[in-house]
Amino acid sequence: MKRHLTELFTQALSQVAPDQSGVAFEISRTKQVQHGDFACNLAMQLARPLRGNPREIATRLLAALPTSPHVEKTEIAGAGFINLFLTAEAKQLVVKQVLAQGEDYGRSNLGNGLKTQVEFVSANPTGPLHVGHGRGAAFGMSLSNVLSAAGYDVAREYYVNDAGRQMDILALSTWLRYLEWNGVHLAFPGNAYQGDYVRDMARLIHEAHGDRYVRQRDEISDRVPPHEEDADGHLDALIANAKSLLGEDYAYIHNFALTEQLGDCRNDLTEFGVTFDSWFSEQSLFDNGLVARIVATLEKHGHLYLQDGAKWFRSTHFGDEKDRVVQRENGLYTYFASDIAYHLNKFERGFERVINVWGADHHGYIARVKGALTALELDAERLDIALVQFAVLWRGAEKLPMSTRSGNFVTLRELREEVGNDAARFFYVLRKSDQHLDFDLELAKSQSNENPVYYIQYAHARICSVMGQWGGDAAELTGAETGALTGDHELALLNLLGDYPGMVESAARELSPHLIAYYLKDLAGEFHSYYNAEQFLVADNDVRMARLALVTAVRQVLHNGLTLLGVGCPEKM
Repeated sequence: MKRHLTELFTQALSQVAPDQSGVAFEISRTKQVQHGDFACNLAMQLARPLRGNPREIATRLLAALPTSPHVEKTEIAGAGFINLFLTAEAKQLVVKQVLAQGEDYGRSNLGNGLKTQVEFVSANPTGPLHVGHGRGAAFGMSLSNVLSAAGYDVAREYYVNDAGRQMDILALSTWLRYLEWNGVHLAFPGNAYQGDYVRDMARLIHEAHGDRYVRQRDEISDRVPPHEEDADGHLDALIANAKSLLGEDYAYIHNFALTEQLGDCRNDLTEFGVTFDSWFSEQSLFDNGLVARIVATLEKHGHLYLQDGAKWFRSTHFGDEKDRVVQRENGLYTYFASDIAYHLNKFERGFERVINVWGADHHGYIARVKGALTALELDAERLDIALVQFAVLWRGAEKLPMSTRSGNFVTLRELREEVGNDAARFFYVLRKSDQHLDFDLELAKSQSNENPVYYIQYAHARICSVMGQWGGDAAELTGAETGALTGDHELALLNLLGDYPGMVESAARELSPHLIAYYLKDLAGEFHSYYNAEQFLVADNDVRMARLALVTAVRQVLHNGLTLLGVGCPEKM
């Protein structure tokens, strides 16, 4: 209907101000029913270029507005808004539309098949995913689903940080625990990985290989004296010593730890309904020479300089707060260098749009990455960053910890086991992604109207119950006459059903799947009010069939929206 109204005003614009055909205007749902169904701001948008009074321009637009069987009346309001009142028949059309399109209702061609990559989660595979990672996973998957529904050609990717210091720390942690299994006890560094999962990996290596990777205590402690005032330096020395003592066997420990944690991560996410089209290895960027190539390219074009033996990228030239090292004095490349290479690789693979889902603590990273793309003569506007605040988990008044390195955290798997996948997926996207999220465990488990996912799923189950009591074939409802749908609750539901396709497009444009969550709460709330106010299985056949068609359409839209968010649609509760 919004598209139809937009076409009407576009035609009126061509008559009133043909030289202003490119002016942007909006058709928006009114906030109060007495102001009609939709409002158009075209007259106000034309006021400046036409140097006229908006209300006078609105009068001219209405005179040129083509007649429509769907518009009952129009009025000029306020400073120059044009309010439009639809006929009851126009509102009722949506029921047949929903029933005819089924699962396709709400899908559009907004994205026109644009090849789009969404990269999300991408947590270091150094331990189980915790509840903070869960929000990025739920958001990224829901966003991908919304973009697909809006006509984008979406590829989902997980960037595996399988190179660098964090993986070395995990490998060292695993080896030290393995030595303990073999009776070799050393002071375990406080800044190594402490979790029980490290002991589990060490036990598996011990069971499979016995003492093959054992080195004696003196070999280790004599080479690496304690560094009480330099914990990181001590850890790096232990890593270097482990590589030296183990030789080629170090690669086995490293790869075993990586494979175990990555496999656990993949299984956890799959069980959560989060899947990826590709898992991209950071190490591959070094192996294929791309990191070295981008550093050489930046240097060739004068974007690097040498200072204290290190190569620095002039990121301040592109809006960053300070310049950044891409290659250290020891020749090793930084994480930033591999990140530049990774983003170049994305565009070299043919993606026309790239969306990164990052933790909010990476906000300062945006300028330097976009600056590097600009320096490589790529259009940085093709990169969008969606920031996600970590979730804070509460059990009553108790705030639960989330520190991966210390091993003191609640895993995503534990959260899912306690509240269920549906509640976890919905609660994670219930707020705008860059807003703080307090995850209330007790609320998520409750079976009450205060629990939004329960409230929405209960609406779906209630409709299934009504349809079961009726016992007819839902296919019959596609031909039902809807003229009897004139009550306040019915008209409100019809309006909401008509808003759904536009809501999906808005969520895609704004990278905001929480809009779907809000919408579903409103739709469920209006249905529950309708359910409590009216009987559906009434004696009058026309009224009965019209109401059943309406609630079936509501059930379909609830299903479509919940599916985008990765939430189930139970038929009984």
